[in-house]
Amino acid sequence: MEETQSKRGKERWSLHGMTALVTGGTKGIGHAVVEELLSFGAAVHTCARNEAELRSCVERWRGMGYPQVTGSVCDVSSREQREQLMNEVNNAGTVIVKPTTEYSEEDAGRIWATNFESAFHLSQLSHPLLKESGRGSIVFISSVAGVVAVPYGTPYAATKGAMNQLTKNLACEWAKDNIRANCVAPWLTKTPLADPLLDEQTLAKVRSRTPLGRIAEAEEVSSAVAFLCLPAASYITGQTITIDGGMTINGFFFN
Repeated sequence: MEETQSKRGKERWSLHGMTALVTGGTKGIGHAVVEELLSFGAAVHTCARNEAELRSCVERWRGMGYPQVTGSVCDVSSREQREQLMNEVNNAGTVIVKPTTEYSEEDAGRIWATNFESAFHLSQLSHPLLKESGRGSIVFISSVAGVVAVPYGTPYAATKGAMNQLTKNLACEWAKDNIRANCVAPWLTKTPLADPLLDEQTLAKVRSRTPLGRIAEAEEVSSAVAFLCLPAASYITGQTITIDGGMTINGFFFN
């Protein structure tokens, strides 16, 4: 009996036998998510636009003892390349910061295609595979910008708000197919995407409004993603979980 319970417990905290697709896996949060899922035993396929960076990452992961990782070159803002990616087998993002009145149609279109359309389309394409698995799980990477107003670009915030709602709809519509959908919404995180925003003045303001008094490490986001994929999280669906050091619940406290 004890041996059976022990085995069952280990299975609840393992991703062995499962396959994950992680977009944008060579940098930032995507990179951390790949490593987190590999550490739990998942087979991981990732994609990136830069072939040299992708090859370097895959070789390094295999050298770390993860032969189950593969990769392919893909620009997820391209519909055709997304379809090609799914034929071979979701955390890509872009942000352009400027006042709302200064965004061109091209700017807004690129942000929409990369941040929302790619997530929506890849969900459509992956649905048959997720349904067939009998225990599919989608975890979107959103942002606190989709939950509260922050000065990092209106189009970016709109795509993240749309992603949060997409999470709810898919969770309800695809529950009959045993597919869960959740979302993690980080605050500022140490990634290449955030680097241009992290001057000392900005960091001081962020720390003053964040109860934990610092920005996140990428691994603090990827651990939440991995948890939501685990069998242990099998009754969690439709949720947007903020990984923000308490920022979104802070009313009028300053550090």
